[in-house]
Parts: sequence; structure tokens; C-alpha cells
Amino acid sequence: KVAIFWEPEPKNERPRVLTYYELYREVNKFANVLKKLGVKKGDRVTIYLPLIPEAQISMLACARIGAIHSVVFSAFSSEALKTRILDAEPKVLITADGYYRKGRVISLKEKADKALEEVKVKKVVVVKRAGNKVSWTRGRDLWWHELMKNTKDYCKPAEMKSEDTLFILYTSGTIGKPKGV
Repeated sequence: KVAIFWEPEPKNERPRVLTYYELYREVNKFANVLKKLGVKKGDRVTIYLPLIPEAQISMLACARIGAIHSVVFSAFSSEALKTRILDAEPKVLITADGYYRKGRVISLKEKADKALEEVKVKKVVVVKRAGNKVSWTRGRDLWWHELMKNTKDYCKPAEMKSEDTLFILYTSGTIGKPKGV
């Protein structure tokens, strides 16, 4: 059965369909990727992705290993991303090279790089979505598709308590500093 049916922009691209089993395997693979990057139970991961299946895969992979994820809306500015990174102190940032919005390519990696000028994140995982040219920091920036190659498609789930944190959701910050809940 279909778990995710993703319709892309631009419309001339093929829709992407993931069955529950395919989603399960992708989640397990990315959970193993996160573990290879040093993410452990209780660590934080910031997800700054457009509306692509890798966003859901990232969230579920974090849950699988007990990492705490924080999703930052891709239309938010680099300053908004920076504020949330400073607060959450993630080990890893997951972003994309870019994405399409009303026919234009929005360079998401560029906004992420600007946010990272003043904050430290050990690793940045980049999904190749728009195929636009991006700047690259050796040793920090890594391509999603390269990390997923030859990665085992099973990751034992972390044992969690019902009180353990699953994610951090930030208030909008329209009237002051965003607060993590």
C-alpha cells in the first residue's frame, strides 16, 4: 500500500510513490546514516527541507534511533534557522540544494550556509533536489544520496520511555525569540 504519494513542482517531473515497505527501508537506512554521523539517542537534529519525502524519512529516522528532531519551515529565513540552531544545538542539519516554488528555484543550501556562518553544526546532509550549484564545506557537507548508498536497510529501534522527547517545535517568534516546546 502507498504510504507517500509526492507530487513535484515542476509538474513535468514524475510523481514519487513510496509504499510502506519502501518507506520503512529508507527510514532504516537513514537511521543508520545518522548513527554513522555520530547521532545518538537524545541528540538533536535540525531538518530544514522543502516538502519532499526526505523530510518524513528524516523525522522517522530520528525517532527510530531516539534522536530529537526539529523541523524548520523551508521558507523561513537564514536568521530564523540560525536562532533555532543556536537553541537546539543539533549535531546534524539536514537540508537540500534547493527547491521549486512557483517555477523558480529557491537556493535552500545558500540560506542554510548563511545561518551556519555564526553557529557550529558538525555535519550537514544535503538532499539533491533542484540540481542547482551550491557551495560546499569539505568535511562538513555530505550528499544524502552518497550516504545512502550501500547502507544497511535495517536499524534496530532505540528503546524509549513514554516521557522521552520526540521533537522540538518552535513558536513562531513573531513577538520575541522563538521558544522550543
